[in-house]
Amino acid sequence: MKLYHHFLSGHSHRARLFLSLVGVDVEVVDVDLAARAHKAPEFLALNRFGQIPVLLDGDAVIADSNAILVYVAKKLGRTDWLPEEPAEAAAVQRWLSVAAGPIAFGPAAARLVTVFGAALRADEAIARAHAVLAVLEAELEGRTWIVGGASPTIADVALYSYIARAPEGNVDLGAYERVRAWLARVEALPGFVPFHRTPVGLDAQG
Repeated sequence: MKLYHHFLSGHSHRARLFLSLVGVDVEVVDVDLAARAHKAPEFLALNRFGQIPVLLDGDAVIADSNAILVYVAKKLGRTDWLPEEPAEAAAVQRWLSVAAGPIAFGPAAARLVTVFGAALRADEAIARAHAVLAVLEAELEGRTWIVGGASPTIADVALYSYIARAPEGNVDLGAYERVRAWLARVEALPGFVPFHRTPVGLDAQG
């Protein structure tokens, strides 16, 4: 498999993290976002949206980080990471939607301001980040993993990267004890690979 990736992208990290957690040997191709390589014709032939990550597996071209998580879990038959039972599968899908919605518009957006200089309202993104973190903190009461099972799922992978680096976007995780404990559990998994840390936001003060 070949993964088109950027080291500062949380979307890229979640794909790379899952591939590592399930022991897939993958060739990582770094895409130069500053040079707009993701908008070059050869890359747009892989993903017309011009976004990373993209996974190549033989003739299969899988764009979108959450789609990559689903594809890899299905291809490997990893029902521990993506359950087949309807209610459990729906619970995982719920959190994939959260990763694509409130996480993307909350902690990920706040980090876009500090890391990439995005022209977004930082105060609004930080407020949205705290709103979704409060939900996660409540959901993790009495749970080890986000969907409540005995082992992690791709939902945990999808949520991890931008929450782990939320302080880079000036989102303080200090009030979220269960969230911080959950992050530590993800980081203790065999095959874990860290998301590149950038000394900006609250992390610049540490």
